[in-house]
Order: sequence, then C-alpha cells, then structure tokens
Amino acid sequence: MGYRTRLGLLILIDSLIVMLSIFVGNWLIAPAAQILTAGLIATSIALIISHHIFAHIFKLYKRVWQYASIKELSSIFTAVTFSIAVVALMQIAMFQTVYSRTLLITWMLHILLIGASRFSWRLYRDTKFKVDPNKKRTLIIGAGNGGTMVARQLMNSEVSELRPVAFIDDDHSKLHLEMMGVPVLGSSNEIEKIAHEKEIEHIIIAIPSLSKKNLNKIFEQCAETKVRTQIMPSIEDIMSGRVNVTAMRDVQVEDLLGRDPVELETEKIERKLSGKTVLVTGAGGSIGSEVCRQIARYSPERLILLGHGENSIYTIEMELKMKFPEIILEAEIADVQDKERMKAIMLKYTPEVIYHAAAHKHVPLMEKNPHEAIKNNVIGTKNVAEAADIAGVKSFVMISTDKAVNPTSVMGASKRIAEMVVQHMDRVSNTKFVAVRFGNVLGSRGSVIPLFKQQIAVGGPVTVTHPDMTRYFMTIPEASRLVLQAGAIAEGGETFVLDMGEPVKIVDLAKNLIRLSGFSENEIPIKYAGMRPGEKLFEELLGENEVHQEQIYPMIYRGKTPPVNIEVIHNLLAQFGRNTPTELREIVLDIAHFKEEKLGKFAMAK
Repeated sequence: MGYRTRLGLLILIDSLIVMLSIFVGNWLIAPAAQILTAGLIATSIALIISHHIFAHIFKLYKRVWQYASIKELSSIFTAVTFSIAVVALMQIAMFQTVYSRTLLITWMLHILLIGASRFSWRLYRDTKFKVDPNKKRTLIIGAGNGGTMVARQLMNSEVSELRPVAFIDDDHSKLHLEMMGVPVLGSSNEIEKIAHEKEIEHIIIAIPSLSKKNLNKIFEQCAETKVRTQIMPSIEDIMSGRVNVTAMRDVQVEDLLGRDPVELETEKIERKLSGKTVLVTGAGGSIGSEVCRQIARYSPERLILLGHGENSIYTIEMELKMKFPEIILEAEIADVQDKERMKAIMLKYTPEVIYHAAAHKHVPLMEKNPHEAIKNNVIGTKNVAEAADIAGVKSFVMISTDKAVNPTSVMGASKRIAEMVVQHMDRVSNTKFVAVRFGNVLGSRGSVIPLFKQQIAVGGPVTVTHPDMTRYFMTIPEASRLVLQAGAIAEGGETFVLDMGEPVKIVDLAKNLIRLSGFSENEIPIKYAGMRPGEKLFEELLGENEVHQEQIYPMIYRGKTPPVNIEVIHNLLAQFGRNTPTELREIVLDIAHFKEEKLGKFAMAK
C-alpha cells in the first residue's frame, strides 16, 4: 500500500469514527431527541477538523501501526483530548454552554474506536504468523528489554528459523510469569536443566548490560548444554541502525576475556589531538592501525601513517579515507631503522604528537634473530625519538609490552631498553616522552588465538606450551583507547601500565575456543608442546622497583622510572654487530636487568 493510499484510508476511517462517536454519544444521552440539529452538525464539523489537525501534529498518520505500543496509545489519547477540548471551546463561543455529558461519551468512544482501528493492525500482525513447529526451539536468557525485544522480533519474523519457547532470568519477581506468551522458567543456574526439559535447540543471551564476568559464567553453563549459543547485538548498534535486533552473532573469545569498557576523558584526548598533526609509526600493524582509527575519531587535521609494509599501510589508508574523508591522510613507506629518513619525515610534517607502535614482537623469532630485535626495537625507537626531538614534537608515546618487565627473552629485553631510551630522551628534550605498557592483545598478528582457531579447524590437536602458563589479555580497541588516554594525561617521563585485569590460563583460553567452535575436548584434544625459548610461565606489568599502587586513572597505573645509564646503551649500539647471537642475547638481558657487575655502575642522576 502506497503512502497516499494509506493516508487517504486513515483519514476516511478517522472521519467515520468521529461521526460515529458524536452521534452515538448524542443518542446515548438523548435517545428521543432529533438526530440532526444545528448544534450537532456544528460540533461534528468542528471535531472532524480539529481531529485531523491534531492527528497531523501528533503524527498519527505517519506511524507504523504494526509495531504500535504504549507510546502510540499516548499519542492517540493526547490528540483526541485536544480535539475534544477545541470542540468544548467552540460550544462555549457559539452556544454559551458545553454539552459536557455528550462530549465525555464522545471522547471515550473516540479514543476507543481510534485505538481499536490502529491496534487492530498490531493484532493482525501478531496473529498472522502461526507457530511453525519446524523452527528451532529457542531459550532466551534475559527477560528484560533486550530479551523481550528479541522475542518479539523472532515471533513476528517470517524468515527467522528460531521460535522462543522460554525465558531465563535471575529476577525472581519474573519467575513463572509470561512475557508475550513465553514463560520465565528459571534462573541462570538452571540453564542446563531447562534446556534439557524443553528440548532447546538454540540459546540467545539477550542481556546487553551483562558484565564480562557474568557473561563468562552464563556461557560456561550454556556450553554444558552442547546447544549453539549466540548473543544479541549491543543496544547502541541496534539504535543506530547498524544492525537489526535479530542479527545475532556467535559468542566470541573477546566477549569472554574482554573487560567492561572504561569511560575515557574525551575532552582531554580531543584537546590533544583535534586539529593537530599526528604521526603513527607501525601504522599498518594490528595495534598501530587501531590507534589510527581511534585517533581519527578526534578529528586531527592531518594523520601521517608511517610503516614499512606497503600493503598494510595502503589498507589502513583506504579504510580511513572512506570513513574520515575530512582528515588529511599522508602515507609514508619508511623503515624506523633509517635515521636520516626519520629526520626528513619529522621535519617535513612537524607533527605535534607521535605514537610509536613499530616493533618486532614475536618472542621465539627474536630469540633466533637478536640483532634484528635490537635494530628495530632499540635503534628504531632511538631514531624516531631523536627525530621527534629535532622536529620539536610536543608529545611522544611509545607502545611497549609487559614482556619488558624482568625480561627472559630478547624481545622483552629489547623493549625494556627501548623504554630506557625514551626515558632518557625525556630528560634531555623539551618533548614529553612516555611509554605505555600492556600485555597480549586479542586478535593481533602473531596472537595465539588465530593459531588455535586454525588447529581447531583441521580437527586438532590444540597445542599449549604448558598447563600453568598464564597471560594478560586485552582487546585491540580497548588497548588503543587507553593508549590515547595515557598520552593525554602524560606529563613526561612516565611508564604507564594498563590494568589488564586477571591473568588467563592459556589452557582455559584453548578450552573456551574449542567450546565456542561447537566441539568438546574429547573431539578436539589439547596437547602440551613445552615452553619455547624466551617464554615465561607468567608475565608481570611492573617490576618490584617500579610499582605505584594507586591508579592515576581507571585502568591506568603509573610506574616509577628507574635510573638509566644511556652510555651503556650507546656502547651496545656501537658494537652489537660484532657480537654473536648468544653473546648479544646475554648482553641485552644484562642491560635490561641492570646487571651492574657486568656492565659497569649505572648513573643515578636524572
């Protein structure tokens, strides 16, 4: 039905309802009176005109009545009440009286009939679709706004293959009640029992406000049912129109390991980045590219994407051009090991802020290639930092790792030495230099999760190095947002540490991924392969001599800055090419651990 046809039909129906309400109301008050009088005709004309005016004002002709709710009923009530009020004023003006009893009955009939005409569309829609026994019996966890929204959409969808048969909710006041004909059968502790009793074939978690900890707890119970479990999209995505309510997705490991998001001080970040020239090294990497996405949200005037890999830089450049056409983007293919190139780029663009994400991060590979770790992670950082100083950059933020704390690997030691370079530069430069340290990021290149997924896809086994190995995990967007926040509150010289939450056992991560993939541990076995060179059983975020207990911002700690003897680092860089890989590994670990008896006394003065 076209818009004009629909509008004409509604106007005709409303006109007939108005006339019927007036004449029935008049007849009920005075059944023996004449059917047509001057007062009745004038009242009818006034009510028809006023009704259509207020129906237009309150958009009664533009609403989709198949989805009518209390809000629509309120609009009908208001429009009809105003219409009757206008008629009452007309009667006072023309007849110096108000036929109150007639108008009261007319008002009630008017609301009843208009409401019935509109909500009949909703009733028709709700009864149109018969229960299809072939649809999958679905258990909805959460009988609140999210759950009822999902249930309504599923029941009214012809294309959905799911049929709600029961709710689960921890609110005991809802127990044994029904929501849209679907019963609330129990709490989250009874998921497995109810799923078995009701022969559930599909589970939907529909609690948008659910904390990560509680989501993990609920998912563990859902996994015991061996039934496919999905989660509804966020309310933000639904309300913005990005996805439909029924656009369910599988539960992902990020849902289980991530933490509840922290509110950022967007004003501080905006003051730091808005209208500025910002440069990101390693901009094509998993962390660097997400840092670029987060920066772009704060409207910098110019964003320089610096990286060594042309394909990855091209990819992030094209993505940002599409999403943020107002930002000037500059792509620079360059190696941070090239000192003169770094100077040239800094002097060309004179950025106000630099985020240094370029680094080699793979622990076993760097054990085999320690010279490359030093060249990229230490010399590269030194080159970018010195170029930033020469170009008068205001703020330099280095992205580091928890493996820099008490390092046992070349990669960790090289990042610790890079932190020392940055701390020294803060002492001798007008640029504010800071380092931000965090643990593993979910989904980054080289992460264990893609490897586990590949192993599961071919039927296993999933290889875990040690049953007690633990790691801190954080999502890439979360880490990137906190990097921007740390940079915004930096005063210079700090080592910021992101609160990574509770450490996660790698074997538990593997088990979660197996269950998320729809398998059991009997189908996909876990095999312990032994620890690799340079690995530790657990990671730390701060060394004993670095700890400040208090958070300076939610999820951000500030570590103490230990003294740095830059001469030792300079000596390393001057002669490291003459060392064997074994010798170099020993030297960088000694420097990172401040082994004075081997490397000479460290200068203590700032």
